[in-house]
Amino acid sequence: MKFTEWPADAPPMRKPSDATRVIELCASNGVDSALVHAPNLTENFFDLSSGEAGEILQKLRTYRIRIAVVYKPGQVRFSSRFGEMAEEEARMGYFRLFQSEQAARQWLSADRAQEA
Repeated sequence: MKFTEWPADAPPMRKPSDATRVIELCASNGVDSALVHAPNLTENFFDLSSGEAGEILQKLRTYRIRIAVVYKPGQVRFSSRFGEMAEEEARMGYFRLFQSEQAARQWLSADRAQEA
């Protein structure tokens, strides 16, 4: 396996600095990618004006950790500019949103050289 998964029923991040839990999870499993479920993220992650998404994603990028976030339609509300940020992050290759775990797992398992 090339990635680890933060269990959907695990306690969520309370603040952006809790992103270190994803870093620790990856390090303890010897991987650089993680599948995270939307409920695992901070309450305001999807509200771009909060700054929480930027802070979390920057911290993960610093450690070169890719993250796939799985969400159910209707489960989260994206702020008006969140989609633009998500598209830019996806181009960099460190963050993507998925509506299915299968698609997220495929992306995380793919050879990064094929994406370039």
